[in-house]
Amino acid sequence: MLPKTSFAMVQTGVRTLEARDVPIPDIDDESAILKIEACGICGSDYEQYEGQLPVPYPAIPGHEPLGTIAAIGDKAARRWKVDVGDRVAVEAQIACHHCHTCYSGQYQQCSDIRVYSFLPLTYRPGLWGAYSQYMYIDANSIVHPVDPALPAEIAVMFNPLGAGFRWAVELPRTQLGESVLIMGPGQRGLASVIAAREAGAGDIIVTGLAADAEKLRLAKLFGASHTIDVENEDAKSRVKELTQGRGVDVVIDLTPYATRPVTDAIRFARRGGRIVLAGMKGAKEIPGFVSDEVIGKELTIQGASGVTSSGYRSAIRAIEARRYPLQEMHTHNFPLKDAELAIKTLAREIPGDESIHSCLIPEF
Repeated sequence: MLPKTSFAMVQTGVRTLEARDVPIPDIDDESAILKIEACGICGSDYEQYEGQLPVPYPAIPGHEPLGTIAAIGDKAARRWKVDVGDRVAVEAQIACHHCHTCYSGQYQQCSDIRVYSFLPLTYRPGLWGAYSQYMYIDANSIVHPVDPALPAEIAVMFNPLGAGFRWAVELPRTQLGESVLIMGPGQRGLASVIAAREAGAGDIIVTGLAADAEKLRLAKLFGASHTIDVENEDAKSRVKELTQGRGVDVVIDLTPYATRPVTDAIRFARRGGRIVLAGMKGAKEIPGFVSDEVIGKELTIQGASGVTSSGYRSAIRAIEARRYPLQEMHTHNFPLKDAELAIKTLAREIPGDESIHSCLIPEF
């Protein structure tokens, strides 16, 4: 029996989250209610908190939900092949699945795309984001069954790891034995290491700052061949040395806000190499970008935004295989009421505390 309301943390303004009891809506044959076990925290949560994303208020943040089905319509149960009590991961984006873009297989680029955490309470039925005890699952959502025996804080890594598989493997078409350079060792950078290793990449090189020492250690643990502290090493010379002067086959830039890695990526890539840009720069222009270098080396540059079902499926398979010590990457469980602290910790606003992967765990 569902309660009438769900405790949720609601964003009511820039850097302002408010605890509220939000009504749990009725469902129809096509929808469901998810009882949240964990919600992952990522960089876009911070951008939403800071007011850098065009999200109307009030809204419940949280777009990395893991939980169990608490109520479900008959048609939804048949379509998703799940029922009450089943554990699922819910994709962040809700596409229309009817437009030309969706039919072409690029549903993450749907012109009518919606994202759970970006929908306001005034958009019916209101209970959208996963900073909550319960969440409404729209009929057009895509859900994935997840092994119920996994710890929630590990299972909820399906989202960052899904990004790793899409950005580091699917988009650049990483092949067996190819060299991969990952710029930025955050949770998605570490996920990219795992994805590239699963794809059979050869040398995997990860760059980071001096403050990223622990993350660079984890990169090695997850399968990186080499790590580079760009503040204390000459990264260009080191990459040249490691690739015998050839450059790397695939470069993935995951660094937030910093613009120099974009021009560095062009210089790190081999002739005919591929570059994936996935680190948002806050709409800043790229100083020193010389298109002639791209032309002369015949580089392919690909933007990356979001995760698709194939990436999520690969991520869930990798998590369920239990081949990697993912618990080493998980640093914090926060109760739902401490959502602001969770976001600030991820953003390095809490002195002496460092978050790599963290999640909210609702209390009931």
